Amino acid sequence: MSRITRNVLPLALGVAIGLALGTAHAVFAGRTAALGGDLPWKDARLLAEVLESVKQNYVMPVGDHQLLQAATRGMVASLDPYSEYLDRDEYDEIKISSSGEYTGVGLELSIQDDQVVVVAPFTGSPAAAAGIRPGDVIATIDGMAVNTANLAETIDRMRGKRGTTVRIGILRGDGNRPLQFSVERERVELHSARATLLAPGFGYLRIAEFSDTTGDDVTQALRTLRRRNGSSLKGLVVDLRDNPGGVLDAAVAVADDFLDKGVIVSAKGRTPDSNFQMNASPGDLLAGAPIVVLVDGGSASAAEIVAGALKDHHRAVLMGRRTFGKGSVQTVTPLPGGGALKLTTSLYYTPSGASINHKGIAPDIELPRNSLAFGAPEATGAAGVRADPQVERALEELKLQSAAARAALSAAAVGS
Repeated sequence: MSRITRNVLPLALGVAIGLALGTAHAVFAGRTAALGGDLPWKDARLLAEVLESVKQNYVMPVGDHQLLQAATRGMVASLDPYSEYLDRDEYDEIKISSSGEYTGVGLELSIQDDQVVVVAPFTGSPAAAAGIRPGDVIATIDGMAVNTANLAETIDRMRGKRGTTVRIGILRGDGNRPLQFSVERERVELHSARATLLAPGFGYLRIAEFSDTTGDDVTQALRTLRRRNGSSLKGLVVDLRDNPGGVLDAAVAVADDFLDKGVIVSAKGRTPDSNFQMNASPGDLLAGAPIVVLVDGGSASAAEIVAGALKDHHRAVLMGRRTFGKGSVQTVTPLPGGGALKLTTSLYYTPSGASINHKGIAPDIELPRNSLAFGAPEATGAAGVRADPQVERALEELKLQSAAARAALSAAAVGS
């Protein structure tokens, strides 16, 4: 998601209000030039008639505001799965997820086997201090069962004002009765990148999402890995599984960390702002050491930009399952009243010129579906991460590539 903001005149809302008040002709006559063409009078009249009929005949009273909000939401949602009208609360959530901080308890969650599972508590978070662990299953929040079909709802219920308390019921191990944790909400920084050493010289980097802080988080994580290793890395596993994407600029920054030159991503749309190309700058933080990128059907959007750029430039081997296939860019435009319009404005293309929209990216090496939880290296250590068979397979591939590179260097030295 690219968060490109600009001020726009809410013409459509003004037109709809005019219709609801029965002054459609005057409103449309004044707006036609601004909208760039004649409006479909039959459709406009139909909308006015439907609004009036609902107001007069629906079983319960419905106000103009509710109807016009629903009409606006439905109009935008009909375009594609990613365009939407955001009310004030929904827009605030978008800003929270992309900014890298919020007020809550500090948990990374996923849905696994119809359960809400803790992937990891964020380091230094209230949840970590309370003793919540990776692999815990969240059963209740403030005594009410969680909605296992809606992860966003579960996350939202644990957020709130700083200093307030939430009771989280946890199922752990074979226990049938939830353990109760009382957690005080605090300001939480979302560090979307975590890292650990899998073996001497070989690192693991988990990127859970792409927010405004992800570029800096990745740089810091790689610096930490080099310090722990005592020297440069021989190879790196980049885990993008179940990464839903996020901020476009963050994805470009991460891909740029591992590329010296070339196109990272390009986009095409109808307006000048929606057509762009982003290129890598000199400097590979791994100095050419091999990379394996783990992907699956939950790797989408910004995660696919990184995976596609590294694959097309032959900088990494992709391993796992075909990615989701979200190859579009959404622009978020603030609206009067605190809401916003999230609108698909571009399709993006990998460096080879391929669009992955509704197609995804096929891995170089396909792996069986993984039934184990992943992530949380700072909590589980290298042994916990290596218990994941896909990570172990990726490490094997890195060692093979590293050995092949050393053999090639030795042969070249002998030949000279």
